[in-house]
Amino acid sequence: MYSSVNTIWVLVGAALVFLMQAGFAMCEAGFTRAKNTGNILMKNLMDFCIGTPVYWLLGFGLMFASGGALIGGLDPMVQGDYSAILPEGVPLFAYLIFQTVFCATSATIVSGAMAERTKFLSYCIYSFCISAFIYPISGHWIWGGGWLSDLGFHDFAGSTAVHMVGGICACIGAAILGPRLGKYDKDGKPRAILGHSLSLGALGVFILWLGWYGFNGAAATSVPQLGTIFLTTTIAPALATVSCMIFTWIKYGKPDVSMCLNASLAGLVAITAGCDVVDAFGSAIIGIVAGLLVCFGVWLLDHVLHVDDPVGAVAVHCLNGLWGTLAVGLFATTSAPANDVYDGLFYGGGFTVLGTQALGVICILAWTSVTIALTFFIIKKTIGLRVSAEEEVLGLDATEHNLPSAY
Repeated sequence: MYSSVNTIWVLVGAALVFLMQAGFAMCEAGFTRAKNTGNILMKNLMDFCIGTPVYWLLGFGLMFASGGALIGGLDPMVQGDYSAILPEGVPLFAYLIFQTVFCATSATIVSGAMAERTKFLSYCIYSFCISAFIYPISGHWIWGGGWLSDLGFHDFAGSTAVHMVGGICACIGAAILGPRLGKYDKDGKPRAILGHSLSLGALGVFILWLGWYGFNGAAATSVPQLGTIFLTTTIAPALATVSCMIFTWIKYGKPDVSMCLNASLAGLVAITAGCDVVDAFGSAIIGIVAGLLVCFGVWLLDHVLHVDDPVGAVAVHCLNGLWGTLAVGLFATTSAPANDVYDGLFYGGGFTVLGTQALGVICILAWTSVTIALTFFIIKKTIGLRVSAEEEVLGLDATEHNLPSAY
């Protein structure tokens, strides 16, 4: 028996998560230069438009079809019986579209870190690969009845399944591409290459924050749980932004606007895994750490690893996806209205939950790193990943899309 309320809420959640594509597009466009704006908008559009049919034909089956501990099955056009995994009262196709927009989110994270120097054709190919098998197979381990879910690994809405997977792909892609021209001086010191519109970047963050209520909330199984999810999904990014503001104010003498915008996203990413099983205090601590971690991550990539990430996607999604997943093992509490939850380390539960979370993070990290590195290597050796220096200087709007200006 289908539930109208449950079905409508899942579809509203799917629409909110789809709106996050606009948020990513605005963020990435605002934090990069005007000469590449059209290219970034096109990439964010094609993430969804390539990912949707690929996930329908291949990805959903690999993720949710009955199969072994490691992989689902082939079910083109989703014809099988998925009654065992469907949320209560929700029809299959409502659940399919909800999962489709999640898949597109994972793929779109990569575009920001590899912005301003990646061939459009190459981007379309690796976006296809992420949606076709990289995201679905690891997703099967976590959400599709695979071996991690059997162990009790908890990732409610995707700190690892969506954000860390996308962040790892972004990090490896940016490292293989190399930095943008002019990013480092002759002594290897990083130079700031400022984006062209902080207003667009801020608009993108607010759109993403709004969409996150669907991202985290649409998987709720009860009204009390939904209230907890909305509360923790608000507290964590707010405290992350405050902690980042204070840190940058002390360090630089003035609060850093763009870093604080990224801190809001970092707090959202970090709370995504445990939004249903942590209380308000736990979400506040998770957010505070996330706001500091995003600052550390940007510094680490720029000054130590020399990985050029124009929008901070790796620090936001990879590092904070990892942190948020491990934080479940620290702050989970049986007082939260969730099913099958155990107390984390700081609530007297010992190391059991934390150990399971750490194992899951390590295995997803290994799977994603190997598969995306192989994908990038093949693309680089065949059609190439990076545009020429001349094309990069002129801008990808003109050279990849024959667009005089996105404005």
